[in-house]
Amino acid sequence: MVSSAFVRLVGPGIGLSVLVALASHVAERVLAGSLGKPVPAAVLALVIGMAAHGISRHPVFTAGLTFSSKKLLQVAIALLGLRIVLGDIVSLGLTTVLIVVGSMAVTLVGGVVLARLLGRSEAYGALAGGATAICGASAALAISSVIPDQQRKDADTAFVVLACNLLATLAMIGYPLVAGWLHFDERLTGIFLGASIHDVAQVVGAGLSVSEATAGTATIVKIFRVFLLLPVVLAIGLFLRRDKGNDGGAIKAKVPVPLFAFAFLALAGLNSLEVVPQALRLALLDGSRWGLLVAIAALGLNTSIEALVKLGWRHMLVMVVLMLVIGLASLVPIALLL
Repeated sequence: MVSSAFVRLVGPGIGLSVLVALASHVAERVLAGSLGKPVPAAVLALVIGMAAHGISRHPVFTAGLTFSSKKLLQVAIALLGLRIVLGDIVSLGLTTVLIVVGSMAVTLVGGVVLARLLGRSEAYGALAGGATAICGASAALAISSVIPDQQRKDADTAFVVLACNLLATLAMIGYPLVAGWLHFDERLTGIFLGASIHDVAQVVGAGLSVSEATAGTATIVKIFRVFLLLPVVLAIGLFLRRDKGNDGGAIKAKVPVPLFAFAFLALAGLNSLEVVPQALRLALLDGSRWGLLVAIAALGLNTSIEALVKLGWRHMLVMVVLMLVIGLASLVPIALLL
């Protein structure tokens, strides 16, 4: 039973986050009608939230914003497991699975290495690499939950969410052209698109620009990447909490074993067994989408535009290079092995 004191504590912050999420949803529809193409609601929620940062700094909103960007976020990510059907993943074949896992591993390691070379933190490198390797904004939020609290954490996460959406849109346009230039058939094109593009929506859009069969293959490959959210989040949490010695100080994740990630895996298993009624599954997935949007709105409200600007060009360079890394790491073995 939720106490009235708890509601009074978190209500204002949750209400403000919901208001921003609703505004972003309306803005998405309005812009889609006027521009003829969608602007992701996640991007709009971040921008609107950052614009209202001055309001959200009032202490009355603090507890609710924290609840939205942490607890609500974890529930929303766990519910994403209802997208997964393990049989579809098995149908990909061992070679495709190894290519996807290999390209993701290279991207994750590359994120940390690039961050070090460019003077960014290991936490940012892991965040950027994980978001690029898995599923963009949703992965960025999940990984953020196992990164220790630090001054630029919210700004880093907001930056990665924005960059993932921008770069995924560019990949959606460019990668089908690359596949065509290499004379990939529909199946190989689908594998390449699903293995290399950040977000599910852009993967589907890129696939449909070729054919429905390509979109189907690309979606299955992409869902497999989403399925790997659990091991990636666990690996990053363990990596960031390792003992670095007295000279650099230890970086420790507060949640080395995130329960929401195990809930994600359990729901994927239930969905694969088809024991969840379809109406309930669709309702929960819709709730997950709105939960993620509210969490992103809270993240934006916690982030000032000034803090985002101060991150600098090196942050963006890491994201751009990682986009190229996962593209090449998936493209080359597909061309050679399949």
